[in-house]
Amino acid sequence: MTGPRPGPAAAPALVTAPARVHPERRRRHTLYFLEHAARQRPVHLDTDIDMTRVEAHRAAARAAGRRYSVVTYLLHATGRVLHRHPQANAAPAPGRLPGLRGPRSVRFAEVTAKLALDRTVDGERTVLSALLPRLESAGLEDIQQRIERYRGPGTDRLPEFRGVRLLNRLPAPLGRLAFAAAVRSPARRPAVLGTVAVSSLGHRPVDGFHSSGGTAVTLCAGRVVERPVVRGGEVAVAPVMRLGLTFDHRVLDGAAAADVLDDLKQTLEDFDDGAKEDGIKSLVRGADPHPGP
Repeated sequence: MTGPRPGPAAAPALVTAPARVHPERRRRHTLYFLEHAARQRPVHLDTDIDMTRVEAHRAAARAAGRRYSVVTYLLHATGRVLHRHPQANAAPAPGRLPGLRGPRSVRFAEVTAKLALDRTVDGERTVLSALLPRLESAGLEDIQQRIERYRGPGTDRLPEFRGVRLLNRLPAPLGRLAFAAAVRSPARRPAVLGTVAVSSLGHRPVDGFHSSGGTAVTLCAGRVVERPVVRGGEVAVAPVMRLGLTFDHRVLDGAAAADVLDDLKQTLEDFDDGAKEDGIKSLVRGADPHPGP
């Protein structure tokens, strides 16, 4: 005689460690900004850019003892293109009464780029934004020197990030109020958010991405990688970078934004910085972005 067949063993009770709340002390400025940027009406475009001339210029510059990053060339082109398209170097104008905004925009005389920087502050990874004003007339060397200023250790302690340090120390309600007050006036907007946002993930295996940088136009650069392209009906290989453009539909319509992206593509593909260094310039002019195979 046999007893009842034993049933399946009961599963052991699942024991999980309690969740821990992590206070965001070094990213508060980013969270305040995201609350502000949520008001945008973003639309996304992108294109592939043949970087043959840019890479030729970079190689010639290295041979001459100068190093320029890909972001430097993008900023160089951005300043000139946004200057040619003033409707994109703009921001929505606030209403005369709180909460009421008329159909107006503010166009800025200078191009100020807000460049996103991946930095570690007190052991916590965060994003700092460096402002590069008067970009419409800045040369490659000037832009590169400004970028280098933010690449060394202790970036967060630079004087231009004093406002960020203050926001991160303030209690959250006061921080939100302080940020809102700083960005409300169009006259102060370039000194806080810039007039165009630029971000790059080209140092990672990222081909393309989009973000809203709080400006009418945000540019997002992926990596430069060898890809097949068609030239004169033949397949060739060229260094290609995907460039994303996000525009705020409150400021721009799609056709105008597409014109900006097209101008950026042509400016980078036909790159010529007008430099006087013959050793560099001759190589760049000899680099045809659309040669035969």
